[in-house]
Amino acid sequence: MVIRWVLFAFIVSRPFCGAAATVHQTETNLLYRTGDLTEGMRERCRLDVHYPVGGSNLVTVIWWHGGGLTGGNREIPRALQNRGLIVVAPSYRLSPQAKAPAYLEDAAAAVAWTYAHLAQYGGSDRLVFLSGHSAGGYLATMVGMDRRWLAPHGLDPNRLAGLVPFSPQAITHFTIRAERGVADTTPVIDEFAPVHFVRKDAPPLLLITGDRELELLGRYEENAYFWRMMQLVGHPDTHLHELGGFTHGQMAEPAFPLLLRFIQAHTKK
Repeated sequence: MVIRWVLFAFIVSRPFCGAAATVHQTETNLLYRTGDLTEGMRERCRLDVHYPVGGSNLVTVIWWHGGGLTGGNREIPRALQNRGLIVVAPSYRLSPQAKAPAYLEDAAAAVAWTYAHLAQYGGSDRLVFLSGHSAGGYLATMVGMDRRWLAPHGLDPNRLAGLVPFSPQAITHFTIRAERGVADTTPVIDEFAPVHFVRKDAPPLLLITGDRELELLGRYEENAYFWRMMQLVGHPDTHLHELGGFTHGQMAEPAFPLLLRFIQAHTKK
């Protein structure tokens, strides 16, 4: 365990792409939706971009915050800062002011904005990864698994380099169930469940959860079922990690080294 954590600390502290001397900048509060926008969309549909100056062919991580689809605000995680990566951190509309599928539409719009603006930050359109914690992981997984969200933007999720959700819901999110008057202890798998969209040709997928005995409402078991179904449909690159001893809220920090290692493995030339 000690050796493992020393290795993890090394991975987190080491610059990603040899970018130790690279200057990084952050642009904030960029509106990622256009057209006839409501006040709520104008307020919440914004993102921040953290990027190395003068880079090219860079990896991009789109990171959505957690908060149960009812709270939270965008952030650039410290573990992803100043590492030679482009990090895009969107906010999105929240329940109950907005209801499904508003936040999924926002997530897809943020991905579309990212692809449209990659060139100006030096990003590669072949190296875009989706990630996020809890509700953010759910959004990343849904947008990456269900083609209908990116389709209106002329994008196919199979362009994505990978999905790395931290402790996502694999069944229908409990907030969506609550919007319908369904208890959080009543499992539902429908068109708002990532596991409903298992397919052999999905992007590479890394599922990470906290300890099964400390997680929320069977979160590990949801992801284990998702992992198993991806195996059964013949997906060649789905992995599952359980971080023993960590609660739902604590698991994000030790998960970042796994995200970075996954990115490195999927960007080797």
